[in-house]
Amino acid sequence: MIPEAREVHLSRKDRKVLEACCRSPVTLQRDLKRARIVLLAADGRSTRSIAKEVGVQPRIVSLWRHRYADHGLEGLQDKPRPGKQPIYTKTTDKRILKLLDKPPPQGFARWTGPLLAEALGDVDVQYVWRFLRSHKIDLVARKSWCESNDPNFTAKAADVVGLYVAPPAKAIVLCVDEKPSIQALERAQGYLKLPNGRALTGQSHDYKRHGTTTLFAALEVATGKIIATYSKRRRRVEFLDFMNSVTATFPNRKLHVILDNLNTHKKNEDWLKAHPNVQFHFTPTSASWLNQVEVWFSILQGQSLSGTSFTSLKQLQEHIDAYVNAYNDRAEPFVWTKKKVRQRRFKGRRITQL
Repeated sequence: MIPEAREVHLSRKDRKVLEACCRSPVTLQRDLKRARIVLLAADGRSTRSIAKEVGVQPRIVSLWRHRYADHGLEGLQDKPRPGKQPIYTKTTDKRILKLLDKPPPQGFARWTGPLLAEALGDVDVQYVWRFLRSHKIDLVARKSWCESNDPNFTAKAADVVGLYVAPPAKAIVLCVDEKPSIQALERAQGYLKLPNGRALTGQSHDYKRHGTTTLFAALEVATGKIIATYSKRRRRVEFLDFMNSVTATFPNRKLHVILDNLNTHKKNEDWLKAHPNVQFHFTPTSASWLNQVEVWFSILQGQSLSGTSFTSLKQLQEHIDAYVNAYNDRAEPFVWTKKKVRQRRFKGRRITQL
């Protein structure tokens, strides 16, 4: 049974809105039908005739006549519907976070999605993964950090940084360190052609060892050039021999040498007395990253050593020498941009000793 038809009185403003809605090519069909129903009802048409012209059931016409008569244009909008109650709530999210603060099950290195779902008991693993992604929690990625506990961190770091940004006049600033135990590994390598026609470059897992060498390097901060030599060991005597060669490279020049806190770098007062033009500057404890030669060691590893094969220790050393010569031909100094030095402890770290 169709309810009694409601009279519809349109204001001039509402009529313009509804007529514009009917003319617009982007109006949704449901909104177009509702606008036509109200316009026809305002013209005095009956419910059945409107239903026949618009192509809907009479009860639909009656519904929108009543909705407009009671609420105006706002009545033509859909009312919010309750929908299905969510299975998982904020309480579930808190349970996942609370579980992540606990150690993983015995025998496992870290939490995984299935392990979390199993421990929760009533949460699907797909929801666990969605929650982790939405909060940008990566269970696999690992970060490493090094926090210096040197009480004189600020003074030592400022001393080193000062040499980078404002080196003393008529003096040479050098960054010195060793890269120990570089292996001369012989690996079969070349191109591997796949059945689909693709060719891949790579190397075999099998290898032969042909000994190791220690690379001593000094980076000249002003030019970026490298002085390098080799030794079988990295004792104090080898370090001082290298420093002798460095001082010979820069005769009668004041040298400021930046070093890390390795034991062989310290307690060399007798050598320093014999070389009054040389002054050692030490990076703070656990802060060898302040030494720019560490950056060059990383470049050496990535551009020269990774993925190579050597049949002898001599071939390895010749290979590094060739790279050093090529690097020095186009060397540029590293640009040090950090000028302010602060010592600040990490706060609010969620790190516990297990």
